[in-house]
Amino acid sequence: MATPLKFELAAVLDQLQQEGIRLLAALPLLLLSVLLVWLAWLLGRWLGRRRLFEHVARSNPFLRSLMRTTVQWVVTGIGILVALEIMNATAMVGAVLGTAGVLGVALGFAFKDILENYLAGILLSLRQPFAQRDHVVIDGNEGIVMALTSRATVLMTLDGNHLRLPNALVFRGVTLNYTRNPSRRFEFDVGVGVNEDLVAAQRLGVSALAGIEGMLAKPPPRAFIAALGDSSVQVRFHGWVDQRSHEFLIVRSEAIRSVKLALEAGGMDMPEPIYRVQLHQSPGSAVAPAGHATPAPAAKPAPLPAPVGGIPEVDTRATSDLDEQIDRDRHTNDQDLLDDSAPRE
Repeated sequence: MATPLKFELAAVLDQLQQEGIRLLAALPLLLLSVLLVWLAWLLGRWLGRRRLFEHVARSNPFLRSLMRTTVQWVVTGIGILVALEIMNATAMVGAVLGTAGVLGVALGFAFKDILENYLAGILLSLRQPFAQRDHVVIDGNEGIVMALTSRATVLMTLDGNHLRLPNALVFRGVTLNYTRNPSRRFEFDVGVGVNEDLVAAQRLGVSALAGIEGMLAKPPPRAFIAALGDSSVQVRFHGWVDQRSHEFLIVRSEAIRSVKLALEAGGMDMPEPIYRVQLHQSPGSAVAPAGHATPAPAAKPAPLPAPVGGIPEVDTRATSDLDEQIDRDRHTNDQDLLDDSAPRE
């Protein structure tokens, strides 16, 4: 026969009394430990503001804040460990360190992308591969650099839209910076008839390129034969533009137009693609009656007269279509890690 369970209130009260006495006995050490942790917190904040860390961080506000926080938490952690030792809670120290290690691994896997972007932002802020207003292409994404934050790089696309790229993508991706070297080369092909003097065509085109506003004299414009097509010879023209003073796309457009007009004025044939069509008459098909004349091909329309006063001049100077929008959006961004005085890769 089972013995019935009995609840003894006196034993419970006695145990609570002993724990209370033990807590009161440890109260001075507890207060000392709390005071030690508080002093460690103040000491960490004081050390984080020293000139040594200001010099290491230089003018990078993000890195300066990160170093201050890291120093403060490291000193506070040391104070917590010493406080636990004072309270003779060595077993709790091991448990806390073990729990922190397991928790750190779990958080590392859970927030892998966030931590990766955060670390990439730190590295990009130390060795900046671009500056504000640089025209870049990052992993196939083209735009003007607006800001570098702790997690993303903000671009403004050429059509005026915001583009946020994760810093990990920017750090790993291939970056093409058009602004780093102001001189930029363009090229285009022009088809010339196979019976034309190709050297004369090259000279006419290069002479037309040299007279365009915004075209650099050094390196000079050049032309060479690129390929032999079915009905024409492809002549490729090269020219260099200073992007700081002139718009690249406008200069290239004006170059194509000027070369075309120069070749036409020089009597050069620029044929269209020729296709040969063969017609076969099937047996039993109707034959055109005798005396039926084939209609003559329609005459080509007369060319339009040239505008009075010659060809209007095209303004090839650099445009500032996005400057106002970039300035307005940068004022609303309170965190920007880009610094003109920082070292460049």
